[in-house]
Amino acid sequence: MPTIFTHALVAAGLGRLTRSGRLPARFWWLTALCAILPDFDAVTFRLGIPYASMWGHRGFTHSLVFAGLTGLLMAYVGWPRSDLRPRGPLALWFALATATHPVLDMLTNGGLGVALLAPFSAERFFLPWRPVRVSPVGGGFFSARGVATMLSEFKWLWLPTLLAVAAATWLHRKRPDDRRRS
Repeated sequence: MPTIFTHALVAAGLGRLTRSGRLPARFWWLTALCAILPDFDAVTFRLGIPYASMWGHRGFTHSLVFAGLTGLLMAYVGWPRSDLRPRGPLALWFALATATHPVLDMLTNGGLGVALLAPFSAERFFLPWRPVRVSPVGGGFFSARGVATMLSEFKWLWLPTLLAVAAATWLHRKRPDDRRRS
């Protein structure tokens, strides 16, 4: 799995690419929470649930169904009624932010894959291209392997996300100037 920092950064970066205007801090905090929430299933290791189980790590909480349910929960519980924004687009956004997590995990070079279609199928998936080093869990994160993982994430996920956001920001700022010249 990529680190929680990377999951949050990629979802927030996607948010910057798809959202215009200023959004409240709550939007960004909930986006980051959605992106890291699937890894709360790591508690299943302590509970004795086998990794390969649909209820184990990278199981149901890494599915599209979980992403959809999380999106609905965040839009309807995490967003106050006093805010007049329609909740449907928020639910869709938070579902997408949650779904970025299993997609990033499918880019890693370790683990058993992701139960993307749970609970309808227990099959685990990876993407054909898997350039991201899998992150060590626990204290192993503060090791040479952890450093190698962060460098891999920087190269394959942070850098492309930051470049895409910078390019989109530059293009967005450039457009009004172009209109004035016409």
